[in-house]
Amino acid sequence: MTPLSASATARWNDYLELTKPRVVALMILTALIGMCMAVPGFVPWQPLVLGNLGIALCAGAAAAINHIVDERIDQQMARTKGRPVATGRLSQGQAAGFALLLSVLGVITLVLWVNTLTAVLTVASLIGYAFIYTMFLKRATPQNIVIGGLAGAAPPLLGWTAVTGEVHGHALLLVLIIFAWTPPHFWALAIHRKEEYAAVGVPMLPVTHGVKFTALHILLYTIIMVLITLLPFATGLSGWFYLAAALVLGAVFLYWSIEILRGRNAKAPMETFKYSITYLLLLFIAMLVDHWFFGGIL
Repeated sequence: MTPLSASATARWNDYLELTKPRVVALMILTALIGMCMAVPGFVPWQPLVLGNLGIALCAGAAAAINHIVDERIDQQMARTKGRPVATGRLSQGQAAGFALLLSVLGVITLVLWVNTLTAVLTVASLIGYAFIYTMFLKRATPQNIVIGGLAGAAPPLLGWTAVTGEVHGHALLLVLIIFAWTPPHFWALAIHRKEEYAAVGVPMLPVTHGVKFTALHILLYTIIMVLITLLPFATGLSGWFYLAAALVLGAVFLYWSIEILRGRNAKAPMETFKYSITYLLLLFIAMLVDHWFFGGIL
């Protein structure tokens, strides 16, 4: 590989990293679940392909703005100091231009080939995460992730509206699951990174109220989350297969939450954080399997 081609590859990878592709992939999975749960059969190709494309582009734009706003913080944290804006591989201007391009393409895609409602809700989600949470809430209150988590919980609703063109109670229930999942998911990481957040002046709950207080709230939110995950069965959205999966997955989450509260396992916060991602993936996959195989679609 020549130096020129190596440089081009690095720059392409830098722009890709701006979009936080793993985070966006999880968001698109939940949006896909919203689409699938909204219809009795298979999702029509146009909202399936173009809807997810538009949502992904806007989510990537929000992630790029996060890189710009958090440049100083990212430079001081081990987890983020290698990011392209934090290291100077991309300037703030380049990142801002890329974010603008992605958001414009995403909104145009949704308006022209999906529906206006989904475009409006997607833009609201982008503004909620990139500006209200990242620019204000993150630095203003230890409840930042609770209040700001609503923007990150929106993808199932966006997927649902992309297919149906309307907001439904079941779609809001899917949003509620992710909304309740976000605090224990992120607070577990915040405990692990407590010293780093304290050093950069971000008032995460473990910094302002201590680890024990945060651990108790992780457990309480986990209990609330597990109870909420039973509602799809109670409302008739999902069946017995999903219920069994929700109970088993929730029991494991509760175990790790209790481990954090006990304070005897130094690895418990990070193990909880990693499991929480697996938990959400498997929970929604179980919902989809229940919908397709036990709902008589396949």
